[in-house]
Amino acid sequence: MLVGQADRRWRLCVAPMMDCTDRHCRYFHRLITRRARLYTEMVTTGALLHGDVPRHLDFNDEEHPVALQLGGSEPDELAHCAKLAARWGYDEINLNCGCPSERVQHGAFGACLMAEPALVADCVKAMHEAAGLPVTVKHRIGIDRTESYEFVRDFVGTVAERGGCGVFIVHARNAWLKGLSPKQNREVPPLRHDAVHRLKLDFPALSIVINGGIQTESEIAAHLLHVDGVMVGREAYHHPWSMAAWDRRFFDDEAPLPDRHAVEEAMVGYMEREAAAHATPWPSIARHMMGLWNGTPGARRWRQVWSDHRLKDLAPREVERRAHAAMRDAAAAPTT
Repeated sequence: MLVGQADRRWRLCVAPMMDCTDRHCRYFHRLITRRARLYTEMVTTGALLHGDVPRHLDFNDEEHPVALQLGGSEPDELAHCAKLAARWGYDEINLNCGCPSERVQHGAFGACLMAEPALVADCVKAMHEAAGLPVTVKHRIGIDRTESYEFVRDFVGTVAERGGCGVFIVHARNAWLKGLSPKQNREVPPLRHDAVHRLKLDFPALSIVINGGIQTESEIAAHLLHVDGVMVGREAYHHPWSMAAWDRRFFDDEAPLPDRHAVEEAMVGYMEREAAAHATPWPSIARHMMGLWNGTPGARRWRQVWSDHRLKDLAPREVERRAHAAMRDAAAAPTT
């Protein structure tokens, strides 16, 4: 059964990833896909209430459409942060109800919020009323080891009915709150994509976006037969060129496909502008593009040059020159 395509804003998304999807990463991803929806790293309400707001919220205009993911559980605090998000120009606010880390649990938010759907509904309603932006929820299909579809169904139903949430981004794994690291929580609990597909059947009026273990275009296409959107995480980060044909295949965008050389050249220009405007060291930007040439001859040598800390005082354009020289030499070397 094909899903209706009236609202394609969440058709393809790049997941929020801690220590990964900062504004430099999102700028890079936007050079590869113009249409996919981008998400910030999770920002806690405490960081915005008591910290450096511009550092957490600044982004490049080129990143649109871009969503701010918030972590928190107090409706008043989340409402305040939602107003900030609207003021800064974000296109969406996403509430994190999926992170299983113990640090997040101690703050009484993340995946443990799934046990309190009425509170989540209050949070969503408060943010929407404060900011007037779309408010979405990213969550798991369950917590701990109880694999009950009814649990996630009732969570979605309550948050939709009481909070007015219309978009749910569902990581198709349970969150085990004890005994697993965040990395293990992305790999050990079994994937149950069918549970997410079932949510769309039970809530046809809602936009359901599936996340978790999805890598290839064929997998994306298969899921889009059942749900409204697909969110890709680590695959997009570590193999960014996998996104290069997304716009054409999934959004019917007839613009020319991106060119890897042009993307790298644009990133070098971005590094130069960031250094001039903010004294940003280029390695903090380059780390996000290490997968750009994955799968091509000499890519390993290219990565080695760009990640060589001994070159940090060189201009990024010189590093680019050296990286491609090393790449050509490696590609031309006879194999043994």
